[in-house]
Formats: sequence, structure tokens, C-alpha cells
Amino acid sequence: MASQEANPTRTIVEKIPGWLTLYSDGTVERSGPPEAGPLLTPVSPYNEPRNGITVHDLTTDPPIRVYLPEKTISPSPRLPILLHFHGGGFCLSHPSWVLYHDYYAKLATTLKVAAVLSPVYPLAPEHRLPAAIDAAFSALLWLRSVGTGEVKTTSVIEQLRETVDFSRVFLIGDSAGGILVHEVCARAGSIGPGLLHPVRVAGGILLNPGFAMPKRSRSELENPPNPFMNMDMIDKLIALAVPGGSTRDHPYMCPMGKTSPAMEGLKMPPLLLAVADLDLLRDPQLEYYEAMKKAGKEVELLMSHGMGHTFYLNKFAVESDPVTSERTTDLVQKIKMFVESH
Repeated sequence: MASQEANPTRTIVEKIPGWLTLYSDGTVERSGPPEAGPLLTPVSPYNEPRNGITVHDLTTDPPIRVYLPEKTISPSPRLPILLHFHGGGFCLSHPSWVLYHDYYAKLATTLKVAAVLSPVYPLAPEHRLPAAIDAAFSALLWLRSVGTGEVKTTSVIEQLRETVDFSRVFLIGDSAGGILVHEVCARAGSIGPGLLHPVRVAGGILLNPGFAMPKRSRSELENPPNPFMNMDMIDKLIALAVPGGSTRDHPYMCPMGKTSPAMEGLKMPPLLLAVADLDLLRDPQLEYYEAMKKAGKEVELLMSHGMGHTFYLNKFAVESDPVTSERTTDLVQKIKMFVESH
């Protein structure tokens, strides 16, 4: 869909076949390949519980989708909350899509959390980085405002105030959203706990994060592409997302690189890094893991063997392929253990 009425004199500046076209007048058309259509269909919010969950869209800044488990009648201990950042190379995707809804609605009940929040952040190339980082951090500040009582009370806000343990906020992100987890954790650590009170970032969960390295890695050269992700697409998404004139080695894309702030100086919570061994971006993810360990950070690694990038979001593969189903269950259980132990 075009962002405004088409200009007949415009020309194509960049094109990611099946996904995005950027024109010379600055307009952007986003679509999606037909075979991905069932996964990209938006799920409307609903107030009647489905599998123990209701879904709500809040007109906050940024807008936030809320997966809210049914409230129990009897008093129960306060629960952790997940703040989720979606993927899409900073240029594509929306939290309302089926692929996110089906995974994170289920995760909300499996993990026994108070809620899953998923902000709608501004997309590149109209809004290059750090726009998405700023929006993701604003969502964390909004959650702080819920905890301090500064946000107008609604039924959703009331339930959050009654059920959330604001000292156990976990950031979780897929692909590009994994980069946001790193950036928001680092920013939260840099400002200190006082300005975020009562919120405390208890952990970060990076699922197949979209890190890159200055030169092609072995996994980029040897691992098989898939219909939804190949090296040409990755290169173009990075070029459209990073600040103008920047490249793959920008600190946003390569926080373990030579031009990035020293990881030793970052104040980070415990991290869980999930890597798929057939992911084109596997090696940058493993380099991030090694750099964090060398810097003395607490980071756990889960390797999903035989799987590609964000395999767990493909509900059709999860439902039809026993191996994908097993690896997805393993991932969910690892996330559950990580949250329960922090």
C-alpha cells in the first residue's frame, strides 16, 4: 500500500521484491509475497478471551498491542511482564500480524506473565535508526508511568497495575527486535535504576537477532536462503535502516565491532541469546555472544539445530513439521526457565 497518492513522475530508488519499493519522491510501498500472506494478516484486537487471552491496542506513544491473560479471581503473586519488539529489518512488519499474534499470545499463557506488550515503532526508510530505538525505549518509559500511576486508568491499565511485578520486566525481540533488546537494555543501564523506578529490566531475550558484521560471515555464505530471507534482502534492509551514509559496521548493526562502544562499559541485565544454526545471521550472533562473555556479561546461549531464521514464528511449519515443533517447544521452555530464574 502506498504511503500517499502515487506521483506519476517518480522513479524506483530501491526495491526488495515482494516486500518493499522506495520511490524517488520518498514514498514507500509495502506488501508481502503471496505465499506469506496467511502469516502477515493482521489480527484485530478482541475482548472475549481466546485460549485464555484478550488482545488490546492502546493509543499510546508509541501505540502498544497488549496480550492480556485472563485475570484470576483469587489473589495471586505479582507476575513478570514481557516487552516485545518485532522484527522486519526495521523496515517491515507489524505487531498485529498473525505470525506474532499466534506465538506471543501462547507465550503469554505458557510463561505465566502478567502481559506481553508489543509497541508499534516507526519504520525505515521513512524513519531511520535510531527512531525505532527511541520508540522502544519510550515504551519502557510508558510502562514506568503505568507503575507510578501517571497513566489514565482503563480496564487494561488497572489490570496491569494490579498484576505486574514492575521489578521483573523482560525485553524480548525477534531479528531486528533482538537488536532493539540490546539497545534498550544498554540505554536503561546507562541512566541508572532511579529514573526507571519502579521498573527494573530483569533480563533481555534476543531471538535470532539481526546483527551483521562488516564482511560476509561464513554462515551468510554457506547457509541456505529461504523464501522470506536472503542476502540481497538483508543488505538492502540494512542500507535502508541505518543512518544515512552508514554501512553494515554501524554500531546499531554490529555492537561487537571495532567502532562500537566497549561492551565492558555497558550495564546489561542477564541475557538469553537464541540462535538457529541454519540462520544466515548465525555467525554474527555467535560473535555477539563471545564478545558479551569476554566483557564479563551474563549471557546464556540456546542453539536450535536444523532451524533457520525465526523458525518459531512460522505457525504452519510448527504445526506440520515435528522437528520444527520440537525446537519451538524447546525455545519456549528455555525462555520460561530464564524468566523464572530472574
